[in-house]
Amino acid sequence: MESVSAFEIIKVGIGPSSSHTMGPWRGATRFLTTLKKASPDLKDIQSVKVYLYGSLAKTGYGHGTDVAVLMGLSGEDYTTIDTTTIPDKTNTIIQSKQLMIGSLRSIAFNYEQDLVFEFGETLEFHPNGMKFQANFEDGRIITETYFSIGGGFVVKDGQDDDDILNKSKVTPYPCHSAKDIIQNCKKLNLRISELVFLNEQTWRSPDEIRQHALYIWSEIKDCLFRGLCKKGVLPGGLNVRRRAHELSRKRLGNQKFKDIESLIDAIKAGPQDFNTVNKWVSIFALAVNEENASFGRIITAPTNGASGVIPAVLMYAWCFIPHFDEDAVIDFLLTAGEIGTLYKKGATISAAMGGCQAEIGVSSSMAAAGLTEVLGGSKEQVLQAAEIAMEHHLGMTCDPIGGLVQVPCIERNSMGAIKAITASNIALDEDPGGARISLDDVIKTMWETALDMNEKYKETSEGGLATIPVNVAEC
Repeated sequence: MESVSAFEIIKVGIGPSSSHTMGPWRGATRFLTTLKKASPDLKDIQSVKVYLYGSLAKTGYGHGTDVAVLMGLSGEDYTTIDTTTIPDKTNTIIQSKQLMIGSLRSIAFNYEQDLVFEFGETLEFHPNGMKFQANFEDGRIITETYFSIGGGFVVKDGQDDDDILNKSKVTPYPCHSAKDIIQNCKKLNLRISELVFLNEQTWRSPDEIRQHALYIWSEIKDCLFRGLCKKGVLPGGLNVRRRAHELSRKRLGNQKFKDIESLIDAIKAGPQDFNTVNKWVSIFALAVNEENASFGRIITAPTNGASGVIPAVLMYAWCFIPHFDEDAVIDFLLTAGEIGTLYKKGATISAAMGGCQAEIGVSSSMAAAGLTEVLGGSKEQVLQAAEIAMEHHLGMTCDPIGGLVQVPCIERNSMGAIKAITASNIALDEDPGGARISLDDVIKTMWETALDMNEKYKETSEGGLATIPVNVAEC
C-alpha cells in the first residue's frame, strides 16, 4: 500500500467540490498533458468532447463540474487562478463557442453539444466518471477516461494509482492503520506529530515541511478573512445569503479590519465565555464554506464540502487557547493530515462512495485528533478523539439541495467542528484503556456503512433533503 503525505489530504483547493470541481479540473489537465505529448503546440487538434457520468452528471451543474472542465482544458491552474475571473472566462467560452485549449489554440466548442451530461449512465469503477475525446485533423482520435475518487484525487481508467501519489515513495515508518501509528510511536518514543514529521521527510526537508504547513495556515487565514468580510447571496439559484459577515459584526460591532491579524486581535480581546466561543467556532466554519460555495480558494481537508471544519477548529485554538503558536499549528496539521490518510486508505473520502460521513465525518475526526495532539493528549487519546468524532457521524448522507454545496453542507461544517472539539474534550478526560471501540474499528465500520448505504444518499440529489421541493432559479 502506498504512503500518502499529510499534505495531500490537507492542501490548497478551489470550491465548491473537491470531487466534482477539483477532480474534473485535474482530469482535464491530465488529458491536456496527453494531448501536448501528441501535438506540443496543439495545432493539429480539431475538436474536443467531454462526457460526465454518474454523480458528476447528476450534481455536476450545482458543483461547477462543467466550469472546472472548461478551465482545466483552457490550461488554468486552480491553485493560482484569480478566482474572481472564472465566471467571465466561462461565459466567454460559452457565448463565443470557442475554447482556447491549453491557452495555445482556439478550437470550436459548443457547450450544449460538446460537454455531455450522461445522467442515466454510471461507469463501473466509481460514480464520478469522466471521458475526454480529442479529434485530430489527420483523423487520429485520443480518448481517456478518469475517475474523481474524492479529495481532488484522480485515477485514470486502467490504472490503480493516483496522479498526485508517488508510489515509489516509501516512508521509513509506514502508518496504514491506527495500530501502526501506536506501534511506531512506542518503538521510537515519539508523539504522533513527531512521527508524522519524520515520515514527511520522505517528500520534503524539515524546513520545507514547516514552511508548507505555515503556507497552509496562511491560506486558511486568508480564506477566513475573505469569508468574514463578504456579504450578499451565494451563486447557484438557491438564494442562500452569506451569514458569516453579519454574525461576526454582531460580535465585533462596526469595527473595520485591514487584515486577518487585526481581526484576530479583536476576537482575542473580546468576551471568551462559552456561548461566545461556541458562536465563533460556527462563524469560522460558515465563513470558509461560504467562500467554498462561491468558487473561492480554500483548503481541501480532506474535501471541499468539509473544508470549514479544520479551519474552524484551528482558528478556535489560535484565538482561545493560551500559548497556541505556529509550532502548535504545524503539529495540528500533521496529526490531522495523517488521520485523513487512514480514511483514504481504509475507507473513502468520497461522498459519492460513502455519503457525507466520508466528508464531514472524516474532517471532524481529523480535527479532533489534531486538537487533542496540541492540547497534550497521549497518542492513545489522540486516536480515541478521532474515533469518537467519526462514531457520531456514521451513516450521514450526502443530499445537497439543487446539487449545490450549500444546504445542508455549509451548516454541517459548523456541526462537524463543534463535534471535533467535543470529541477532543471527552478523550482528554478519559482513560483510553477503557475504550471499547478503536479508530481502526470505526474506519472499518464506516466503509461497511458506505457499502450498505442506498445509492440515492451518495451525492446524487435523489434522496434525503435534496428531494424537498425548492425553487432553484437559473444559475
